[in-house]
Amino acid sequence: MNTTMETKVTETGTAARAGRREWTGLAVLASVPLLLSIDGSVLYLAMPRLSADLGASAPQQLWIMDVYSFMLAGFLVTMGTLGDRVGQRRLLTISATAFGAASVLAAFSVSAEMLIAARVLLGVAGAALMPSSMALVRNMFTDAKQLGSAIGLWYGCFMLGMAIGPLVGGLLLERFRWGSVFLMGVPFMALLLAAGRSLLPECRDPRAGRLDPVSVGLSLITILPVVYGLKEVARGGWQPVPVAAVAAGLAFGAVFVGRQRRLANPLLDLRLFGNRAFAATLGIMSLGGIVMAGTTLMTTQYLQTVQALSPLEAGLWLIPQNLAMIVALTLAPALARRIGTAYVMAAGLALGTVGLFLHTQVPSVGGTGLVVAGLVLASAGIALPMGVGSGVIMTAAPAEKAGAAASLSETSGEFGVAVGVAALGSLGTAIYRDRLPEHLPVEEARESITVAVSAAGDLPWVLEQARAAFTAGLNTVGAVSAVVFAGLAIAAVAMLRRHNTPAA
Repeated sequence: MNTTMETKVTETGTAARAGRREWTGLAVLASVPLLLSIDGSVLYLAMPRLSADLGASAPQQLWIMDVYSFMLAGFLVTMGTLGDRVGQRRLLTISATAFGAASVLAAFSVSAEMLIAARVLLGVAGAALMPSSMALVRNMFTDAKQLGSAIGLWYGCFMLGMAIGPLVGGLLLERFRWGSVFLMGVPFMALLLAAGRSLLPECRDPRAGRLDPVSVGLSLITILPVVYGLKEVARGGWQPVPVAAVAAGLAFGAVFVGRQRRLANPLLDLRLFGNRAFAATLGIMSLGGIVMAGTTLMTTQYLQTVQALSPLEAGLWLIPQNLAMIVALTLAPALARRIGTAYVMAAGLALGTVGLFLHTQVPSVGGTGLVVAGLVLASAGIALPMGVGSGVIMTAAPAEKAGAAASLSETSGEFGVAVGVAALGSLGTAIYRDRLPEHLPVEEARESITVAVSAAGDLPWVLEQARAAFTAGLNTVGAVSAVVFAGLAIAAVAMLRRHNTPAA
């Protein structure tokens, strides 16, 4: 591995501690998750203005929102492995340049089609930024204790961006046109380009072969249909087209896996899954992400439709959740050094179980406090395994495979969100429809709680029934989620106890 890092393994086999240069480099790399999380949260605020300005139709608005996540999910595996081949710093520099240019293109778009094209480029560039930055963190911090702290701070910046994104976006939109929310990315990318070469090492796998174009194509037609299908299921239920898309993606996935097994230099090295710590941690974090995605969807809808809070009020009630995650992410590495990673993960998941159980007790009237309390506990709970789990994943993989490991971690997160929204959202909708009375004067109310709120009109009892039915769905999702978290807590101890290194 070609590198100028000072954090080399010494002759005794002990990793040297990172110095000022590495920590300064981490500050530069942390701008990536901070930017991308802010960027994802402010677009919702800008959508009404940009749609009116560009004359975007309803389908175009959906593509403006979704095409970024499609490209991000689709290209993560390719970009993570590409970084291992061409060099993580080199790929980071190229993708930062592309992201900055695409941000300018998006900011000054004159049509919906132009903005969609810019969002495509942003998604592809973002898919390179995330795994490259995490892989560089892995290679800069070879001391396991410092690596745990560095990854905790990296994730903390991601959560900080989610917390301050709406505030930053609101301030920009109050004073400038909608394009200003995209221009935020330009200074961040300029910082990466200016400081990256002097602060960041070059890391690559010297034994990696050429990129296999067929595998790249197979990965795309595996991931994109599945993500698309799951998003459509979340919007309209289990209709034939999204189900067929998911099935087609899974079929191509089987072909992709078969090809990776045969290649001498595969796009995705399946041998990574042979490491028990890697596979178990990735599975636990993926299932935890599924639960939290579905929980966030249900609770956000509850606050706005059942408790009738405005989007701004609901957003303010969600701030404690984000703050709890930031604190837990920061504390997780220190706790792991005291009691071990497996027990930190289990304790966090147990705490999350308590929070999710609170959601089984939420009433349809006056339940805001209980919902927020449950979210705070669940979010802090999942943040503890996140804070140490990424360290386990990154250290379980060889340093030269850091990009591939990071891309798998990020891809599992993207799938977790899509699966959680589709599966738990569908469960909540099924309970909602089942709990409504058989005969309603406004039958449209059966479609969703959102439709019920707008269609109830002068029939407050219909709205009352709809809110009670949705709350029953929230209670059920809470119960299922609590059981999953409890099972994951047990699995963390059972599967990772032998790999219970104190600093991972």
